[in-house]
Amino acid sequence: MNEQANKKDSICGADCSVCPGRDKCPGCVATDGCPSGKKCNIAAYIQSNGFDAYLAAKQELVSKFNALGLPGMGEIKDLNPLVGFYVNLEYILPSGAKVKFLEDDKMYLGNQTTCEGQEGRCYGVIGNREFLLVCTYGEGGKDPELVLFKRG
Repeated sequence: MNEQANKKDSICGADCSVCPGRDKCPGCVATDGCPSGKKCNIAAYIQSNGFDAYLAAKQELVSKFNALGLPGMGEIKDLNPLVGFYVNLEYILPSGAKVKFLEDDKMYLGNQTTCEGQEGRCYGVIGNREFLLVCTYGEGGKDPELVLFKRG
């Protein structure tokens, strides 16, 4: 299947062929925005507010991440729809407790960028209208460290 055909499977314009859960998912278009049996929050937003509003909300989120001014974090230029189980990393808090902040079956907007001065590590950003999460991690999400979790 070509990339254009894969984008027709999604309501948000994502290339579904690169999703790690693709083998279990019929796509948003085929399920009216419920690929996992549960309404996709991004598809619901687009269906309620329109695609242009989604693009504007995504750009606002990009601006919020870039405005954080975190040292060594490269510029975020775009955000991609990402399924929670793929990006729901487990962080070790100062108390030693291990926590995950995301829901495995929910969609989020995120990306990764360079982590200047830390060879082999990336910054990861995940968010929506409710929160911003920034972390660093090694290859394949190894050794994640929470940098920031901010509501709103």
